[in-house]
Amino acid sequence: MVVQSKHFLNTAPSLVLDSLEGLCAINTHLALDPIIKDRSKVALLCGGGSGHEPSHSGFVDTGQGILTAAVCGNVFASPSASQVRRAIDLIDNEKGNYTGDVLNFGLAKEEYAARYPDKADRVNGLAGVCLVYKIAGALAQTGASVDEVYDVAQYVSSRLGTIGVGLDHCHVPGTAVPDAHLDKERSFVPFKNDGTDRVVLLVNNLGGLSELELGGIVAEVKRALDKSGIKIMRLLSGSFMTSLNMPGFSITTLLLPAANDTGILSADLILSLLDDSTNTPGWKWSSRSVSKPPSVFSSLPTATPAKAWSASLKAPDINQFNSAVERACQALIIAEPEITRMDSIAGDGDCGLTLKGGATVLHVMTMIRMDAHYVHTAVLEALSKNSISGNDVLGSVITISRIAEDAMGGTSGALYSIFFSALAQALAKSSSSTATQEVWCTALEAALGRLYTYTRARPPSRTLVDPLAAFISALSSGLAAAVKAAGEAAEGTKDIDAKAGRSAYVDSTKLKAEHVADPGAWGVKVVVEALAQ
Repeated sequence: MVVQSKHFLNTAPSLVLDSLEGLCAINTHLALDPIIKDRSKVALLCGGGSGHEPSHSGFVDTGQGILTAAVCGNVFASPSASQVRRAIDLIDNEKGNYTGDVLNFGLAKEEYAARYPDKADRVNGLAGVCLVYKIAGALAQTGASVDEVYDVAQYVSSRLGTIGVGLDHCHVPGTAVPDAHLDKERSFVPFKNDGTDRVVLLVNNLGGLSELELGGIVAEVKRALDKSGIKIMRLLSGSFMTSLNMPGFSITTLLLPAANDTGILSADLILSLLDDSTNTPGWKWSSRSVSKPPSVFSSLPTATPAKAWSASLKAPDINQFNSAVERACQALIIAEPEITRMDSIAGDGDCGLTLKGGATVLHVMTMIRMDAHYVHTAVLEALSKNSISGNDVLGSVITISRIAEDAMGGTSGALYSIFFSALAQALAKSSSSTATQEVWCTALEAALGRLYTYTRARPPSRTLVDPLAAFISALSSGLAAAVKAAGEAAEGTKDIDAKAGRSAYVDSTKLKAEHVADPGAWGVKVVVEALAQ
């Protein structure tokens, strides 16, 4: 995997300061060297190397905050002892301070304690630390003493476990691309595994994952914990502690006290502190309620549609019809990588998978329903169940139309569904009992005309319409001539400007320079060539 080594920045050395200035612009309560107004509550100080944003600076607010201040070093470099001392000076108050980090934080703490013995503070400090200082910060806001805040923070820390997974390194601006990395497990949490365990779950984006991927990870983690009998009392997800642009995530569980636990605090108190409102930009929204199974929308039961057509239309050779459909599906599956490559240049990058979704043996989509899976049967599966068969050409076309709508989706799915629905209507009007070439020609022309009422694409348009129209126009001269015409039209999309479709939004000079065909048109070419083999 290639590490993303390009970044948006002025210079690598100025990145941290620029980012902090941006944070202060977002949160107007902040300043780079703030004067703390409320000295009557325990102050929480945390920090470390930059590159983990929003940790730790994104959790600072002088009002309803989590941290009172954060000290930021350079990227992945601890701040100096003098920086930490300066921060301690700024947040010094009569209630006491609670600082978190190691080495330079420890050095600064000891130096400060040597100078001011009566104001010595305590030290503590993966993504789980965000839960620690959210809970500790909320407790400090209630006016708790430094000892109370410290004890709660220590207790929460002892109940945390975090595991991280990355596809590759992150990249530090201004450095060479790294080679490899290894890491080991860091902590263990005393789960009872008897069905009574309750946790706070934090799924953290390490910086390089899309929201789409992170949502899927959250769902999978929740399923795993549910299966293990672990009840999720709160679920948080997002970027809490990152590692620049690392393509990975971490999972943190905070094991809550049992109902009969006589420790220093209860699960209810921890949850209330976690739920306490905060103005910090780094803290992500949570529902502040127990995680439940996805809601189920009530709907009318879906009945199996009755056969609505009376016409009986068979293929001249049933086995040949079935084999042709199977060849077309297999050809689309094989062609998916190439069509996807084309669409990554000329479109959204999903065309190959869309066509494959309609063709593949079984297309399973997990719907929002408790433990239920809806199975969208794709063409090959329908073929194996005789839902598509040369013995019932009209019913087969209707089935393909439904599959295009359900299993493909997107613009291509809609266009194919409209086309095959219109084709079925035209076939139903035929007085013949056999799907001859003449019957196909008449029906295909009618279907194309109906499709034109839903799209402005007309050949040459650099869309799937180009080879489809060419095939239909030439079919009266024979299948071989029609396939040839469709192939030429698909090849021709490499050299024409797009007049419709996704390619119309892509720079035409780039498309011609890449000499890439329209992916939708190529899909039609793949299908008709397979049909004629």
